[in-house]
Amino acid sequence: CQRCEQSAPWWDYRDEDLQRSTCVLGFFPVIYYSSLLCVGVPVNILTAVALSRLAARTKKAMHVYLLALTGSDILSQLFIIFVGFLLETAVFHREVPTLLLRSVSMAEFAANHASIWATVPLTVDRYVALCHPLLHRQISYPARAWRIITVVFFLALLSGIPFFWWSDMWRVARPPTSLDSALIWTHVTIIYFLPCSIFLVLNLLIIHRLQARQRQVPCQDERGGSGARLAPQRRLGKSTAMLLAITSAFAILWAPRTIVVIYHLYVSSVHKDWRVHLAYDLSNMLAMLNTAVNFFLYCFVSKPFRAAVRDVLLLRGGSVVPPKDNPQPRDKRSHRDHQPHPPNTLQS
Repeated sequence: CQRCEQSAPWWDYRDEDLQRSTCVLGFFPVIYYSSLLCVGVPVNILTAVALSRLAARTKKAMHVYLLALTGSDILSQLFIIFVGFLLETAVFHREVPTLLLRSVSMAEFAANHASIWATVPLTVDRYVALCHPLLHRQISYPARAWRIITVVFFLALLSGIPFFWWSDMWRVARPPTSLDSALIWTHVTIIYFLPCSIFLVLNLLIIHRLQARQRQVPCQDERGGSGARLAPQRRLGKSTAMLLAITSAFAILWAPRTIVVIYHLYVSSVHKDWRVHLAYDLSNMLAMLNTAVNFFLYCFVSKPFRAAVRDVLLLRGGSVVPPKDNPQPRDKRSHRDHQPHPPNTLQS
């Protein structure tokens, strides 16, 4: 009956009943990805230079994680946007050797995984800084952060190897195989479900900790002992706001693509249904936007980052001066050192 035909999965239809889907967006994806590449790569390079200055001056592990996130975003823009969407799809129309196509697909997934999972150590670092500050002072330093990032990038490279056999959703008309199902579910788990679960749990714990600290502030104000802690709490609050902005932008921009990929697997094909083709194009555009928005989030939240960007743009060698914790004792010591010694009355 007609109702059963409408509810049947896409692979139950005959080839003569369906035509290959066309891209209804026309040249708009090419214009969009070209603009995103022209804006995203320079902006991320500027972000990398500014963060490298901050990392050299402040010696904080957080800036190392942000620098690694920026580097992985640049790799994603080069492999996914430039090579994948612009060269292979728009210029060569996927008419390239299969070995090259699959190799580039493997590099795209590896860069994508690195871009997403570079945020996980940053989230863990902010959680430890807020909830276990004494432990954070012992384990959080740039050398350890670089080792962690090296491990993350190596694992991301290994995780991209199985996607050498990833099917081309725009062109493959056959029903999905068990390998396709395994790769799709591995993909959505690695790029969305698992990192989002980590972000959700740790961010909730961080927010709960911040709320507990805010409830303690009135009690400290009554005792008159909270003035010395306002600056550290303000810095932790800005770092937390930056983390929440990064993870929230990722969760919002990558959710549509995750839904469309699963929909393609079980309901309708990108190859056969123009509506799924359109949804897949739009969801890819939103997901790739995530590689270029972090610069604006950093500028909106962090004053030291804005100062570092201003120094880079003005070609100044000045650095961001780290906050002075307690400069007064140093001034007293230097003042004492320059005072003349009193005469020794016992020897005179």
